[in-house]
Amino acid sequence: MPGMTKKSTKAAPKAAPKATPKAAPAPVAAAAPAERNKLAKTQLTDLIAEKSGLTRKQSSEMLDATLDIILDALKSGKAVGLPGLGTLSVKETAARTGVRPGTTEKIEIPAGKKVAFKVAVALKEAL
Repeated sequence: MPGMTKKSTKAAPKAAPKATPKAAPAPVAAAAPAERNKLAKTQLTDLIAEKSGLTRKQSSEMLDATLDIILDALKSGKAVGLPGLGTLSVKETAARTGVRPGTTEKIEIPAGKKVAFKVAVALKEAL
């Protein structure tokens, strides 16, 4: 065909393979972030709906009500037992002296409250 150039059939010279530097060994894989192994509220709601036969909206409302009841009980100082899982309770923490990270400055940490969870024997054995 006139006006068209012919492609060269000659292969391009191959470059010598470069020496690849040895890669440092891969760091030991850290535990997966909690977010990857977390059961989100929407997933929990779907599972409740599936197991109970409720609608997604009903199961969401039931879950919200259950969590509100647990929070109210903890706020009033009551322990909450979850059969097969464990017990949630509120513990008082004493005031103490701590060290600020990085500066080694001594600081006073005031007394407060924290939520404690005691794992049930059935859950320990199941795991």
